[in-house]
Formats: sequence, structure tokens, C-alpha cells
Amino acid sequence: MKIRLFTSLALMLMLTPLTAAGQTARPEEFDVLIKGGLVYDGTGRTGRRVDVAVKDDRIVAIGNLKNARARNLVDASGLAVAPGFINMLSWSTESLIADGRSQGEVRQGVTTQIMGEGWSMGPLNERLKQQVIAEQDDIKFDIEWTTLAEYLRYLEKRGVSQNVASFVGATTIRQYVLGESDVRPTPAQLQEMRELVRQAMEEGALGVGSSLIYAPAFYARTEELIELCKVAARYKGKYISHLRSEGNQWVEAVEELIRISEEAGLPAEIYHIKAAGMQNWNKVDRVLALINAARRRGLKITADMYMYTAGSTGLNASLPPWTMDGGYEALFKRLEDPAMRQKIAAEVRVPSDKWENLYLAAGSAERVLLVGFKSEKLKPLTGKTLAEVAKMRGKDPVETIMDLIVEDRSRVGTVYFLMDEENLKKELRQPWVSLGSDGASMAPEGVFLKSSTHPRAYGNFARLLGKYVREEKVISLSEAIRRLTGLPATNLGLDRRGFLRKGMFADVVVFDPQTIADRATFENPHQYSVGVKHVFVNGVQVLKDGEHTGAKPGRALWGPGKIK
Repeated sequence: MKIRLFTSLALMLMLTPLTAAGQTARPEEFDVLIKGGLVYDGTGRTGRRVDVAVKDDRIVAIGNLKNARARNLVDASGLAVAPGFINMLSWSTESLIADGRSQGEVRQGVTTQIMGEGWSMGPLNERLKQQVIAEQDDIKFDIEWTTLAEYLRYLEKRGVSQNVASFVGATTIRQYVLGESDVRPTPAQLQEMRELVRQAMEEGALGVGSSLIYAPAFYARTEELIELCKVAARYKGKYISHLRSEGNQWVEAVEELIRISEEAGLPAEIYHIKAAGMQNWNKVDRVLALINAARRRGLKITADMYMYTAGSTGLNASLPPWTMDGGYEALFKRLEDPAMRQKIAAEVRVPSDKWENLYLAAGSAERVLLVGFKSEKLKPLTGKTLAEVAKMRGKDPVETIMDLIVEDRSRVGTVYFLMDEENLKKELRQPWVSLGSDGASMAPEGVFLKSSTHPRAYGNFARLLGKYVREEKVISLSEAIRRLTGLPATNLGLDRRGFLRKGMFADVVVFDPQTIADRATFENPHQYSVGVKHVFVNGVQVLKDGEHTGAKPGRALWGPGKIK
């Protein structure tokens, strides 16, 4: 009997952890413990019912942690737990200055915003700083930075709820050196442009971003872009592009991107992949085959997209690019000249393969929605179609386009209905496609209510998980989470982001797969999505029970080429 008691006692001592002083160890204590959820790690694997523990800004344990303690215990029973979502195309460059909480995106589970579609917030010289200030509309701000890295640090210091990173804009580089004119750089100017890219890459830019349908980016030749990308390639950077055409020359534009990737020796991504204009919808299979063939050859070609059949840009995207030669003031002068107006109008009305005419691509003035005016006098037109405004004014739509741009002294924010729903699903099924809102993160309050917007600003990511995963089952939930997390993080080379693993930064979203949905519409876009319960950024809770905590733990993130 004594032997048996001794053996049992010895076994208990062997199985009981001891502290250095010989005392029984207490259960480990964490800062955050997310218990009972179905955890999707970002790789595309199916969910596992395990717990996730966070200490400071890192994930420190994943598994059955039933005896663990935490200051913040989150009950995720019946919910999905995933890495924080990454927005591959954010236009929150100014909205984060107005409101660092980024409510519209945080409430969808977005924890990282990627900027730099052609235009980036640096490098800026004095001329560009004055231009940015002159073109400000509802949101006013001082420019307290010069380089792109300084801008990202400015946001971090000011306080933002999400992480931020950026490509350096090829448009910005061109404007810095060449201004707004349709000119080719001299060898000396091209070298200056290369040097600006080098500086941005060494300071942490992700690569080079372009937006080639818009002037002055439109004026850049392919060879110019290749030279800039060669510099980015030396720092493991990427090339990402709003293609030179998404319509009549879509195939040729994709071929240009593939050429840039191949000759410059770097991965390339297509911004918001789509076929714009009904006459181009039948090109989608050819384009997808072209990309998949390039990938089989070893090229790293990827794309991102938003979950709507309408895009949004300026009303000036309906005018030929030569009208912008010299910038906005030059455009206004041309539109105020009767003979020049007649020439411009004639070009707008005739289909062309030489430039992207979004007015014709939309198909009719009824499919062009006006959402953003600078002038208080014109703001009552917000939410009306171009057809409605033209009828009110007793003019034809093309004349109305030119009038509105001149009167507002701006590009005029516009939504164009361009795409096909079946094509959208076909593109979404491609395993190399991630998500980008192509919008600014807003809130239905304050300065943001001065204008309308595209509903993607409030609903893009929730719409994927609600409409296209739960309701229409276009892709699975685990695959959708991979597209929102691990895929973009890997493509961008982000350090310890995009996956739920021990040692990764604690960007985590907890949501209800049964209720997550977008609520924003084209008629009433300023509406939050629903279904996201909790969001953590760098281990700090920014959304609790669906409400923003006010915390701003976001950080500037850097590309792999950053010089430490």
C-alpha cells in the first residue's frame, strides 16, 4: 500500500510543472485569449476549433488553451477567427488624415491598407505640394512631409487604427521630374526618376504603382516604366498597375504588363481586373488564359478586384488624355474655348482604341452617376445620373460633362456602370486574385457626408464573404480568407503578416460567417457593413462587439527592400 502511494505521488510530481522555487506553476497569462472560434490560418486550409493567445503585439499560442488566463477573454463560439484582412488598393490617403479610425474598413475586418495606385503621397517637391493643396476638396490638410516614408510615419504618429504601406507612384515620379506635360524624359531626367525610385525603395516602398489610363501617366511609354521597375526589382519590389486599357485594348494592356514584369525582372499585379464596356466582356477568357500562360512560364503575375460591376473615377475620364496635357488649368482653358470644345466633343462621341472613354464604355448617360463635387453650388447634383443633369440643363450629355468639369474646377467624382456579373465571378475564381476596395475608408458622419461615394468604400470585403461566399458559393470561406490575408501578404512580402501562426503580428478579425454582409448601396453608400464582431491590430482591440474602441495602434509597414 505504501509503495503504491509513493508511486502515485511520484507520478503526480512528474506531471506537475514546477517553478524555479519548486512551487507549482500557475497557468500562463496572456493579454488576449480568443476562445472557441473556428480558426482559419490564412493558408486556405479549413478551419480548426482552437484558441488563439496574444501577448503584446504577437500571437504566442494556438491550440487547446482551456487552462489559460487572459486580461481580455473573447468568446468566439460560433464565429470565425482569421488573420486581419489586407486591402490591396486603398485610397484612404486623405481620409485617414481626417479620421484615423478608418471605421468603414475596420468594421469589415480590414487591418492593413495598401496605397499607391499611380499617385502616392511622396516624393513631393514644392510644386507638387502646392498642387495637392489646390486640388483638395472636402478634406483639408497641411503637408508636413516630403518623402513617401515620411508620409507613412506621419500617419503612424498622428494615430491610425490600421497598418499602412504604399507603392511609390510612377505618376508621382513623372510629375516630380516632368510636370504634367506629354513629353519623354531626357536621359538625365530618366536617371533622376530612377534615383527617386531608389530612394523610395530603400525607405520601404513596396514597389512601383501605375495608373496608365489617366494623364499624365498615360504619356509614359512602356520603356520608361521598365526602367523604373528595374530599380524596384533590385530591392525585391513589385510592379502594380491600373492597366493602360480595361476595354478596347485590354488584351494588349495585359501583354504590356507581362512584358514589364519579364524585362524588369519583378512580380506584377493588375489592379481591379475587369473587362470594361459590354463590347469587351467577351475578352475575359482570353485575358485569363494569357495570365495563366505567363504564370506557367514562371512569371509572378497576380491581380486584385472589387466586388461590384461599377467602377469609380473622375468625369474627366470621359475625355481624351491629350486634354490634360499641362494639367487641370490647361484642361479648363481648353474646355472654355468654343473651337476646342467642339473638337473634344467630337472625339468623345466616337469610339477609339487609342484611349479609354468611360462615357462610351458605360453605354449611356443613365449609367453614369455623379457622386463628388468640389463646389458647394454643384453639390445638390450629387447622386443624380449624367442623363438627369443633362435633361435638367437642356443640354446633351457630352456638353454637360464639359460644363460640369469647368464649373466645378475639378475632375468630378463619378461612378460608371461598366462590368458584367458573370465575368466578376469568373475572375474571382482565379486562385491568384486578391481584394482591393479602390476606395477611401470613411464614416457616415462629419466631412464624409459632404459627398457621396461608391459603396465599395463601406462594403467590398463584407460583400465577398456575404454575397459571393455564403449566398452564391463562388468560392469557399477558407479560400476567401486566403485571398484576403495570406495571398496578398505573401505577394507583398509583408513581414509576419497575413497568417495566424505563433510569432506573427496579432492582426486578427472575429466575424460571424452567417451574418456578415454589406449594407452600402449606390443610392445610400454611407452605411456600415455588419457581421464583424472583434478586430485586433498589433494585439490591440480596435473593434469590440461591433463598435470601434477608439484605439489607433496601426503602424507603417515596409517593403522587403527597406534599408534598416
